Amino acid sequence: MKTLKLSALALVGAFFFVSQGASAQQAAAKKPVAAKAATAAAATEAPKNMTPSAITWKEDTHNFGDIEKGKPVSHEFSFKNTSKQTVLITNVKASCGCTATNYTKTPVKPGESATVTATYNAANPGSFSKNVTVTTNDSDVNKVLTIKGKVLAPATEATPASNQ
Repeated sequence: MKTLKLSALALVGAFFFVSQGASAQQAAAKKPVAAKAATAAAATEAPKNMTPSAITWKEDTHNFGDIEKGKPVSHEFSFKNTSKQTVLITNVKASCGCTATNYTKTPVKPGESATVTATYNAANPGSFSKNVTVTTNDSDVNKVLTIKGKVLAPATEATPASNQ
């Protein structure tokens, strides 16, 4: 009797796995149709605003030159809203964790100016070039700001010559 119950349980389990496999195959067969429908829907969406933002940046690259190791440096990038609408910075993202950012978080009316500050943590000696990507509400084209320079290794103290 015990073997009969185990056999019945095994049969039910096998049936379950077979039916799940058939369902997965049917779903996979229907997927190309769904993908075609999604592609068609995307084609009918409104085109994205690929025109660059109408704000005017004073500069988009800053070179710190030679800087000391262990002393963070900052630069403030400024821009003027030369558009006819209020602009809002919606996101600012540094290319790595060694660069911190801060930016004007209030709406910038036409004719007003605002800033994005990039602070580089000069922890490692050597040349660097880091990007800060700025997203605004007036365009889908992001502005990329660049900071660069060279972190100098600290000078090692000369050891006095021994008198022997």
